[in-house]
Amino acid sequence: MSAAARTRIVLCEDHQMVREGLRALLDGEPDLEVVADASDGEQAVRAALDSASDVVVMDIGLPRCDGIEATRRLRQQAPELPVVILSMHDDATTVDRALRAGARGYVLKGAGFARLCDAIRSVRRGEVYLSPDISDHVLTGYLRAGDSDPLSDREREILRLISDGHTSAAIARQLGLKPKTIENHRANIMDKLQIRTTAGLVRYALRSGLAR
Repeated sequence: MSAAARTRIVLCEDHQMVREGLRALLDGEPDLEVVADASDGEQAVRAALDSASDVVVMDIGLPRCDGIEATRRLRQQAPELPVVILSMHDDATTVDRALRAGARGYVLKGAGFARLCDAIRSVRRGEVYLSPDISDHVLTGYLRAGDSDPLSDREREILRLISDGHTSAAIARQLGLKPKTIENHRANIMDKLQIRTTAGLVRYALRSGLAR
């Protein structure tokens, strides 16, 4: 395949060594090349919109803007640009959130490099790719989940910031809201999830891929 026909990839991974390793491996494929990389979700959105890319490979656990939120923003601004989520999370809730955000592919980090290449090539052809390593019961859970995630986008954003260790006052400043509003959101999150402690919220965020 000629260089002009290679699939152009934006790679977003916050760990530099992993990012550099993946970039070297992807560039070593005759039909793939990384044209831009990023270390957080906001950078990923900008890089994807600024480059003539064909596919975005997106980690979930990213600073500033997590991979699912970045995928959602890209879906809104560049709906034809496919995103492959690269994640260590194999639970139905995270898979569900990623696909609902607009991801066209979902690959587990333990699946191996060949699976990632398969996913990139599949979504480039307009297909949907789910890692075979995602167990049948997880896929079944996704298909039956419906609206199983009770949180709104704003509540997920606040939960992610809580799990990162930010206080209500700090979250309010970052989001341009009043501290009382954040406290109300926090109470609603606890009620919806039936969780009564901050530690419990952090554990939920970790399990669902909202936190690293």
